[in-house]
Amino acid sequence: MSPVLDTAFIPPRDREEVVRDAVWKSMVAVDIDHRPAAEDISVRIGLGAAGPIRICSAQATAVTLRRTERLAREDEEPAVTLGVQTTGSSVVVQNGRECLLRPGQFAVYESIAPYTHLFDEGVDYRFIRFPRAALALPDRLLRDITAVPLGSDNPVARLAFTYFSELAVTDELHQGVYPDAIVEPSIELLRAALTSQHGNSGLARAPLEATLSLRITHYIRSHLADPDLTAARIAAANDISVRHLYVVLSRSGISLGDWIRTHRLAECRRELAGPNGRLRTIAAIGRRWGFVDATHFSKMFKQAYGMSPRAWREANHPRSST
Repeated sequence: MSPVLDTAFIPPRDREEVVRDAVWKSMVAVDIDHRPAAEDISVRIGLGAAGPIRICSAQATAVTLRRTERLAREDEEPAVTLGVQTTGSSVVVQNGRECLLRPGQFAVYESIAPYTHLFDEGVDYRFIRFPRAALALPDRLLRDITAVPLGSDNPVARLAFTYFSELAVTDELHQGVYPDAIVEPSIELLRAALTSQHGNSGLARAPLEATLSLRITHYIRSHLADPDLTAARIAAANDISVRHLYVVLSRSGISLGDWIRTHRLAECRRELAGPNGRLRTIAAIGRRWGFVDATHFSKMFKQAYGMSPRAWREANHPRSST
């Protein structure tokens, strides 16, 4: 995510006020106590959104965030913030609990109750803010799960950590048609992580199953370039059987082989037309996206797009005449 605020370009005397205004307007109202002197304050913030979900990626020098009783009472839209610990550590305090977050873990905290978030080692963190009503979870469950470290001993939470870490920093997911497509799956995955951690299987089962197709296709997209991307490997990565994999994809109208081939061809097409389309051979580009046989690659490409890979590249990178 590209930074929209960088204190390196802000006079030291204005840094605290500028950071405070940006955080209050984009995420949540909190008191901010910077540890260093004004001239040593360093903050880089990237902001994004997907529908009602607000996203903030932050790197900063040591700081303490406090949501006071007064600020909590004045909350106009109750929210739940998901905090993802990328590197270093931090401490979250809310509802009488204190948790230490380490890399690979996350925690949630509510805007309707006071909380403190301490970053003694500096900040490398992702904040993702959800409307409290969208999660549709019991008040008691949310109170019980705030300021609890998630991600180490819960496989659903580990999956959620990976998903939300990428969501926070992938600019394409915050643009065009993609934000609308990821809102509901993001909410359901967070519900699954929280309810499974709480031990309420009745609440956990539905959101987990609802996001399974999304998680499968996300995994496939992330491994399109692997030539050994098989049904068995995809199923194992998602802790399901191969039979269940095909059932889930069928419900979404997806044929696994066709889906993989179509998306691999799309990546080849994009790369051939891109600015570096002539830097590698056509066969090498095909191999990069899982087509080990150059002849088969050319045949599949022509069937899909009506022209050979070579003709497509020439159309996008015509050789200059001498």
